[in-house]
Amino acid sequence: MSVSMRDLDPAFQGAGQKAGIEVWRIENFKPVPVPQSSYGKFFTGDSYVILKTVALKSGALRHDIHYWLGKDTSQDEAGAAALKTVELDAALGGRAVQYREVQGHETERFLSYFKPCIIPQEGGTASGFKHVESEEHKIRMFTCQGKHVVHVKEVPFARSSLNHDDIFILDTANKIFQFNGSNSSIQERAKALEVVQHIKDTYHDGKCDIATVEDGKLMSDADTGEFWGFFGGFAPLPRKTVTDDVKIDDAIPTQLLCVEKGQAEPVAADSLTKELLDTNKCYLLDCGSEIYVWMGRSTSLDERKAASGAAEEYLRSKDRLKSNIIRVIENFETVAFRSKFDTWPQSAEVAVSEDGRGKVAALLKRQGLNVRGLLKAAPVNKEEPQPYIDCTGNLQVWRVNGQEKILLPVSDQSKFYSGECYIFQYNYPGEDQEECLIGTWFGKQSVEDERNSATSQANKMVESLKFIASQLQVYEGSEPILFFAIFQSFLVFKGGLSDGYKNFISEKELPDDTFKDDGISLFRVQGSGPENMQAIQVEPVASSLNSSYCYILLSGSLVFTWIGNLTTPEVQELVERQLDVIKPNMQSKLQKEGSESEQFWEILGGKSEYPSQKIARDAESDPHLFSCTFLKGLITVTEIYNFNQDDLMTEDIFILDCHSSIFVWVGQEVDQKLKTQALVIGEKFVKRDFLLEKLSPQVPVYIINEGSEPQFFTRFFTWDSTKSAMHGNSFQRRLSILKNGGRPTLTNKPKRRTPVAHAGRSATAEKPQQRSRSVSFSPDRVRVRGRSPAFNALASTFENASARNLSTPPPQVRKPYPKSDSSNAASRSTALASLAATFEQQPPREPLMPRSIKPRPKSPPKSDSNSKENTMSSKMEALTIQEDVKENEVEDEEGLTLYPYERLITVSTDPAPDIDVTKRETYLSSAEFREKFGMTKEAFYKLPKWKQNKLKMALQLF
Repeated sequence: MSVSMRDLDPAFQGAGQKAGIEVWRIENFKPVPVPQSSYGKFFTGDSYVILKTVALKSGALRHDIHYWLGKDTSQDEAGAAALKTVELDAALGGRAVQYREVQGHETERFLSYFKPCIIPQEGGTASGFKHVESEEHKIRMFTCQGKHVVHVKEVPFARSSLNHDDIFILDTANKIFQFNGSNSSIQERAKALEVVQHIKDTYHDGKCDIATVEDGKLMSDADTGEFWGFFGGFAPLPRKTVTDDVKIDDAIPTQLLCVEKGQAEPVAADSLTKELLDTNKCYLLDCGSEIYVWMGRSTSLDERKAASGAAEEYLRSKDRLKSNIIRVIENFETVAFRSKFDTWPQSAEVAVSEDGRGKVAALLKRQGLNVRGLLKAAPVNKEEPQPYIDCTGNLQVWRVNGQEKILLPVSDQSKFYSGECYIFQYNYPGEDQEECLIGTWFGKQSVEDERNSATSQANKMVESLKFIASQLQVYEGSEPILFFAIFQSFLVFKGGLSDGYKNFISEKELPDDTFKDDGISLFRVQGSGPENMQAIQVEPVASSLNSSYCYILLSGSLVFTWIGNLTTPEVQELVERQLDVIKPNMQSKLQKEGSESEQFWEILGGKSEYPSQKIARDAESDPHLFSCTFLKGLITVTEIYNFNQDDLMTEDIFILDCHSSIFVWVGQEVDQKLKTQALVIGEKFVKRDFLLEKLSPQVPVYIINEGSEPQFFTRFFTWDSTKSAMHGNSFQRRLSILKNGGRPTLTNKPKRRTPVAHAGRSATAEKPQQRSRSVSFSPDRVRVRGRSPAFNALASTFENASARNLSTPPPQVRKPYPKSDSSNAASRSTALASLAATFEQQPPREPLMPRSIKPRPKSPPKSDSNSKENTMSSKMEALTIQEDVKENEVEDEEGLTLYPYERLITVSTDPAPDIDVTKRETYLSSAEFREKFGMTKEAFYKLPKWKQNKLKMALQLF
C-alpha cells in the first residue's frame, strides 16, 4: 500500500508510540485530540476515534482502533470517523484491527478500556447539539447488563421500565438504589455495583447513600419502601418486552462478498476457504451481528476507504446499522475472523514487510516528529525465565504403581524413569503462610492406566486439603522452569520399574531399555546453573548429539563427557555435577566437538550427522483470560479483555492462557463437583485451542484455587491478597467494599514475599537471604540445594577446576525441614502436610479448631540443693496457672460493649449493632474469649496476623 503525505492527518502524527489509550473527537470532519481527563466521556451527538496501544512481551506494539458513533451523530460525521480510522491505520503501518462501535451496542473489548462503564451524555459538537450542563440533580434510571463488562443504558424513569431479568440503578439526589431483578445473576449484580460506585464518584462527588433492593421482597425494609415510593408504591412488574436492542440473529448464513469499485457483490463458493481471498482486493464477510472487512496487503488506501464505505452502505441496505463492523488486514486477521472459515492454514507467523511503516515513519521524520514508536523492533530476550516460587521448601515424591503410590527416599526423589508416572508435593514458604503445590509428571513411555491413577490420586490429595493446594500436570519434555527449580538437579532415565510398564512392553514384545549401570547410556545435560540442571537419557547414537548441549556417555567402566561447540563454560560445569550423580567417583575422558576419539564414535555405533540447533522451549506469550462454562462435557469460553483481579468472580472458573502454560482458576463458590473437574476443563481448553495458537497437547496445566493463589499466578495481575481472602459471593463482597469506602473489609493487607531470583549465573549478588535445601543423592554424597553460603563456596570451587577433587563431596548444609517420614507428618501444618505414608490411612482432616489450653502440672522438686529455686519456680508456675484460669480477670478494653458469641458470628440471626466487623472478637468477654479461642486475648494478639485470621475464620468471626 502506497502512502503519500496528503493521506496523513496532522492530528494522527506521532500516535501509537507508547502503550495506552488516545482519543480524538470528529469536529468539522477532522479529528481533534480529546484531553486525557475527558477519556471515557462521550456525547450522543458526536463521533470519536479511539486508539488502544499495547506493548507486547516481544517488545513490539499492537494497535486496535475503534470509531464510536453516538446515537445522534450525523451520517456525514460517522462517515468521516470511518475514513479517519483507515488513515490512522495507514499511519501505524497498516496492521491494526479496526472496530465500528455504535452507542448501546459496543463490543466488550471497547467497553473494557473504560471500566466500569461508559454513560454517554446528551449533546454534541458538530451535530449542532449543546452539551447539557444540568444545574440541579435530575432523577435518572439506568439498566445494566453483562457479567464481565457492563452495558449501561439510560431508560425512562417509570415503573414500566423495570423487569425481573435485568439490574436497574435509580440515581436520585441523595441516594442511589440498585434494583436486582429476581432472574439476574450474582455476577451481574456485582458488576452493577461497580457502576453504582462510578455514579456516586462522578455525579455526587462520592457523597451520597447507597441502597440495594431485591426484586420480590416487597416492603421488607426502609430502603425498599423508599425505592417503591418513587414509583407511587409497589405494584407487580410487567414482563420484559422485546425491544429494538435485541441482537441481530447470528443464525444468518455467513456470506462472503467482494468489493469492486465500491460495490459489494456475493462470491459464489461451496465452502469458505482462505484461498478465496485475493491480496489485491477487499472483501466483506457478513456474520449477522458482525460484518468483517478484509483488506488485502496489496490494496491502496483509497481502495480500503471504498471498502469501508461499502460496508456502511451494506448495513444501511439491510437495516442493520447497529451491527459491528470489524476491519482486518491480510496476515493480521483476528482469531474470530479465521474461525469463520472452514479451512485456514495453520502456517507459521508470516514475516510482513516493514515497507509501509517505514515510509510513514520517513514522512513523519521529515516533519520533525519522533518516530521511535513506529519502528520499534522486538528485542531479543536473553534472560532466563523466572520460576516465581520459593525454592527452599520441602519436597516429597511418590512413584505410581498401578493404583498405589510408593514414597521415594530423598536420595531418589529427583531420579525419574520415562516409563513411569510420579506424584510430588512441594510445601514452601508463601507470603504469610505455608503454600503447597501438588503435581503429576507423566513419562513419555508411561501407560495410560497409570496416568489416570496418578491424576486420580493427586486429585484426592488436593480434595483432602480442602482445595487450598495448587495443582500441576506435567509431561516429560514439556516441564516448566518452575518444575526444574523445585527439583533443582533432575534426571530422567529410560525405561521403567512399574508393573504397568513391564506388562506393556511384555504385551508389545518390546525390549526393556530401562537404564542399567553397566550398559551403554547417553545423557544430554542442560540447564542454567546448579539450581536448575537436568540430565536426560537419550538414544546412544551419534544422531542424538547436538552442538548446543553437553553429553555424558557411559559404557561399562568407561565414562566420556562430550562438549558441544555452542555451549558455554557454565553449562560445561554442569556436566561434572551431573556426572557425580549418575556415576560418582569416576574420572571421565573429555571429548570436545570436532576432536573426538575413535573409541567414542565406536561406542555410539559410528559417526553420523547431528543437529546444532538448541531444542526450543515454548515461549511465554502475552496472557489471555477466559471465563469458562462446562456443561455436559462441553466447554465454552468468553475472553475477558484488559483484565484485572476484579474480573475473577468467585462463582466461576477462569482460564489464563500464556501459551507455555495454562492456569485454571477456580472460585470458592464454584460447585464442589465442578471443582473436581478443573483438570478436565483445562485439558478440554487445550484440545480446543481457542486462540488457534497451535497449543501443545502436553502444555503444563495448573489448577489455582481462590484464596490460595501462588505468586507464579498472581504475577499476571496487580494483586491485592486481601480481596482473595474475602468471603461471600461476588455481590456480597462488592457491597462490603462499596460500603467500606472502596476498600476490602480486611485490614493490614499482607505483603507478598519478594520474588526469588532464579537466573543462574546472571543472578545479582544482592538477593534476599534464603534458607538452603539439601538433598542427598546417595548415602555418602550430599548435594547442596539453594543459594546458601555453602553453595557460594562450592560454586567458587567450580570456578577453579584444578582445585576440585571429584572424590570429595561438597560440604553438607543442614536442612531447615525434617526428612520425609511418616513420624513427622503430625508436626507439619494442618492444611499442607499430609504425607504419603499416612495419606490413605487417615481420613481428611477437619479445619483447625482452637482447643482450650489445660493448666500444666507442677514440676516435682529435683534436689535439695535446688529446693529454694524449685520452690520459687513452683510458686511462679502456680501463680501463672491461677491467673490463666481465673474466670473474671479484667482484660477487656475500657468502654467496649460486650456481646455474647452468638451475636458476633457472621451468620448470626440477631447480630450485634454498631460493631467493627473486622474486630468481632474484641467484643467477647475474657471468659468467653478464652473458652472459644483456648487462649487469652493478650496471647491471641501476639500471634501473626494470618494465624489470627485463620482462628477467627474457624469460629465464624471473620
